[in-house]
Formats: sequence, structure tokens, C-alpha cells
Amino acid sequence: MHSYDYWLLLAFFAIVLLPAPWLGRFYYNVMEGRRTWLTPLLGPLEQGCYRLAGVRADQEQNWKQYTLALLAFNFAGFVLLFAVLLLQGYLPLNPQHLPGQEWSLAFNTAVSFVTNTNWQAYSGEASVSYLSQMLGLTVQNFVSAATGLAVLVALCRGIARRSATTLGNFWVDMTRATLYGLLPLCLLLALLLVWQGVPQTFADYAHAVTLQGADQTIPLGPAASQIAIKQLGTNGGGFFGVNSAHPFENPTAWSNLFEVVSIILIPVALVFTFGHYVKDLRQSRAILACMLGLFLLGGATALWSEYQPNPALESAQVVQSAPLEGKESRFGTTGSVLWTVTTTAASNGSVNAMHDSLNPLTGMVAMVNMMVGEVIFGGVGAGLYGMLLFVLIAVFLAGLMIGRTPEYLGKKLQAREVQLLVATLLVMPVGVLVLGAIAASLPGPVGAVSNPGAHGFSQLLYAYTSGTANNGSAFAGFGANTVFHNLMIGLAMFIGRFGYILPILALAGSLAAKKSAPQGLNSFPTHGPLFTGLLLVTILLVGGLTFLPTLALGPIAEHLSLGF
Repeated sequence: MHSYDYWLLLAFFAIVLLPAPWLGRFYYNVMEGRRTWLTPLLGPLEQGCYRLAGVRADQEQNWKQYTLALLAFNFAGFVLLFAVLLLQGYLPLNPQHLPGQEWSLAFNTAVSFVTNTNWQAYSGEASVSYLSQMLGLTVQNFVSAATGLAVLVALCRGIARRSATTLGNFWVDMTRATLYGLLPLCLLLALLLVWQGVPQTFADYAHAVTLQGADQTIPLGPAASQIAIKQLGTNGGGFFGVNSAHPFENPTAWSNLFEVVSIILIPVALVFTFGHYVKDLRQSRAILACMLGLFLLGGATALWSEYQPNPALESAQVVQSAPLEGKESRFGTTGSVLWTVTTTAASNGSVNAMHDSLNPLTGMVAMVNMMVGEVIFGGVGAGLYGMLLFVLIAVFLAGLMIGRTPEYLGKKLQAREVQLLVATLLVMPVGVLVLGAIAASLPGPVGAVSNPGAHGFSQLLYAYTSGTANNGSAFAGFGANTVFHNLMIGLAMFIGRFGYILPILALAGSLAAKKSAPQGLNSFPTHGPLFTGLLLVTILLVGGLTFLPTLALGPIAEHLSLGF
């Protein structure tokens, strides 16, 4: 590693962690309708949205009404996006005259962006028009992230409120999350990216003649605005096919730093938002410590692995450095590893290197980050509500060990809450193991795998893990654009999104209705190093060991077979 690698890591953690407490309080004030410095500017627009939609901001919903509103909104978004993708050949802002997508691909893409996954079985510049990018994909990048934030806020209210029947208003939460939580930061990041050279134009693709005399088409488009929300909203879908390795998406070292920081900027801040809801910032610090511990553990493992030379080329006559196959030379090994670990820890599918070319253990770290449920920071809202599920599971296990009714912040966890927690634990195994096993056992779907042996199995395993975890990154060697994989991965994305959201909202409603007992000396503390350690072990055991046999058949077997 060079000195600039250490400066990159230092700048990354500083920019992410230092503003987090302030930004977390800002999100709390915004979502609770308190006055902020943006209220004079955006307040009239917010009220205009309510009047236009016929929404009463002071009328709250119970968990069933909240859930129905969420499902209706997401279904309408899916139908609109599906129609736009199918019919884009007949719609305006299509200077390249691109045809509509094939129906299974349009289905997969619509489910992908509605569920905040952004799995792309197509190449952006060759398949999607400007209108589809803006009206379809960019809009869903905003509202899918806002949906995750709304669900998190509903869960926070459920934990914090006492003897309550309501969790807030979904339409109000969505509006505030979009207007105040996402738009201002996206505008700032888009301007920074344009400054660094990212295109933002409606002009036709540029046409040039190379030095060899061949014709070359250079894709353009309104890229900066979509890239801003794809990163800040933990979406990750690339405007161009090779995503953030493309020089028009990520032209400089500065743009690389801005983008990788923005991936987890909001998820880290929301940890402090939770502390403000429960009036105890010690809870936030404990959860953040656990997240950082898992992030550093995975990051250190991946960094060590990626700097290992290739054993097949070991010779006294050969001096090896870190392998650069599949990496963008502008960012180097450390920049690529940092992006890989961050993007898989944060439910963001963007890449600045091809994961198919990573050393086996680095690929395993990326998979484990997703397999534990995308709780290491995770998506906007989605990461923290997934982590809070593990917090409740850890509290339940602690209660079993000491023979007491499990209790979290004065709320007792009884049979109904435990049943809902167990339901969420089944989501990742069903999506990854069950659907992945079906794909691996049928001769047709296996044809999408481009490599033999353990690496080929890793490609398939990674695809279904990424889909179920709503991440959207891929190994890049997997031919996903078939009817089977479009439908099965679409199903995995649906299960991975709503298999968590529905039990969480039911759990929030159940917790909100409970009375809160005062915490005394005999209460189990959930803010110290002991609980942080218990939480970390719970995530690794409950979330990680489930997938150990499949990891042994994939990246671990590949690591051993290569002679590392």
C-alpha cells in the first residue's frame, strides 16, 4: 500500500463519521415535522404536495393502514416503470431509437428498481432511453430509498411510543424523506460530479472517428443526476453498463471519493436518528460500534486477500504486486477493495471493479456482507431496521441465557414478536438457498454460468445473494438475461424486500401498543461493550453460519484449489 491509500481510507472514515451525529439529528427533526433550516424553502412545497394528493398531515395510520399504503404505492410504481420500459420505443427522449425491453427483462428491471435493488441484466447505454432513465429509474431510486426510510421511522416510533395505535402517516413520511432527506444532498452531489466531468445532457450520443479510422459512438445523457441518487439512495444501478468503473460515471479520484462516501453517508447518520427517537444516544453508539466492527473485519480480510500474489505465477524470476485484472487502474487495489466492501455492506450495487476478478476470499467477504442481511450500514432505512431485528434477537437470546423475559428499552418481547423475528430470519435462506438451489439444479439456468467449478458456483450464488439482499451488484461473469433468471431473481428481490418490510411493520405495531416498563438495575443493558459483542456474535452465528456450507462449495473451495 502507498501513502495515498492511507489518505484515502482516512478521508473516507472522516467524511462519513464526523457529520453523522448532526445529520442524524436533522433526519429526526425532518421526519417528525420539526422546523429545520430547509423548512422556509421546502415547507411550502411540502404542503403543496399534501394539498395536491389530498393528504392530511396530522392524520396518522395504524400499522395495517401504513402497510396497505406502502404496498399500493410500490405496486403503482412497478406498473408505471414496467410500462415505460416496455413502451420506450414509442416514447420521447429516445435519440438512439432504442426499442422496448423484452417482457421478462422489463419485469426484472421494474422489480429491481422498485425494491431498491437495481440489479441490471442489461447494459444501460445500449438498452434504456433518456426518458426511461429519468421518469422510470431515477424516480424509483428516490422513492424506493424513501420507502426504506419510512419503514425505519415507523419501527423507531413503534419502539419509542407507549400504548399507541398509530405509527405515523406513510404519505407524509415518504414526502419528507424525499424532499428533505434525499433531494438536497443529491443536488449537492450532482453538482460536484458535474464539476468533475460527469455528463448531464440531453444531447444525442457523440460520434467520432478513431485514429485507426473506425467509427466510435460515445454514450452521453443526464448521468450526474442519476448517479447522485443511485449512491445516496443506496441503489447502485449504473447509467452506463460498467457502472462506476466508466470514466463518465466516475472520472477522477475526487469523484471516486465523493461517490464511495455517499454510499454509506445516510445509513450511518440514521443510526443516530434512532438514538433521538428512543431518547438514548448510547444505543446508537453501541449499534454503530457493531457495524464498524463488522465493516473493519470484512475490509481488513478483503484488503489482505486482494494484495496476495497469484500462486500460479510464483517464481524467483517474477516479481508480483497485487493483481490488477478487472480493476480500474485509476483507483488501484485499495480503492477497488474499499468500494467493494462498502457497496456490499450498504445494499448498493455500484462497482468500480469487476467482482468476477477478485481473489476468492475478497469475493467471499462481499457475499457475507450481503448474507447477514445487509445490516452493516445497509440501505437507506433498510440497513438499520435489519440491524434492529438482530438487536431484538440478541436481546431474546440474552433473556434465554439468564432466564428472564426478554426486554428492549422497556418493551417486553413476547410470543408474537418472536414469531415475527423468526419470519424475518427465513428471508435470506429462502431467497439464496432455495431459489439458488433450483437454479443450480436445472441444466438450462446453469448455462448462464461462464466458469467451471467452484468459481462458477460462486457466480450463481452471488447473483441470488445479491438479488435477495436487494444489493444489485454482480460477479459480472453471469449471463443473467434469460427468462428463467429474470423471473427467479425478480422473485428473490421481491421476497428480500417485502419479506422484511411486512413483519417489521407488524412488529412496530405490536411494540407501539405495549406499555413501557421503567428500566432498573436488573434490566439488561443494551448499550455497553458486552451487548455490542453479543450483537456481533449473534449476527455472525445466526446470519453467517446459515450459509457456511454454500461458501465452502464456492469461494473457500476456490481459494484452496488455487494454492493460496
